[in-house]
Amino acid sequence: MTQREISNAEWEVMRLLWSLGEASSKQLADLLVKKQGWKDATVKTLLGRLVNKEYVTAKKSGRRYLYRAAVGEQATIDAQLKMSFDKICQRHVGRALAHVVQEVPLTTTDIDRLVALLKAKRTTAPVTLSCDCLFPPQECQREK
Repeated sequence: MTQREISNAEWEVMRLLWSLGEASSKQLADLLVKKQGWKDATVKTLLGRLVNKEYVTAKKSGRRYLYRAAVGEQATIDAQLKMSFDKICQRHVGRALAHVVQEVPLTTTDIDRLVALLKAKRTTAPVTLSCDCLFPPQECQREK
């Protein structure tokens, strides 16, 4: 399956499904009413969208449906982040990553993993990157 972007609201539903494993729309709505103030219909709409995008499966159980994430959490996070970074001029990705590292909480294990990855990546990294907004990629007027 080729993953498509999901909205912030759809992320809220996915986070619950990854945490719960499986839930009815009522269970999800009850949680999201408390957290977001959403109505049942909003949750059902979001579930329908996620089923259509193949992020969620729906299984009939009596008179209700049970919903389950059809995609793994980490794989989805990685794919969504990659899609976001693909939209940015490659000359700005490093600064964007540095900003994220500065702003988000990280464990010492996370930091050690990042340091090791960066050290390994440094051995094959170019000195500069061309702007990939233009075709073919070339130098542009953006600040470096």
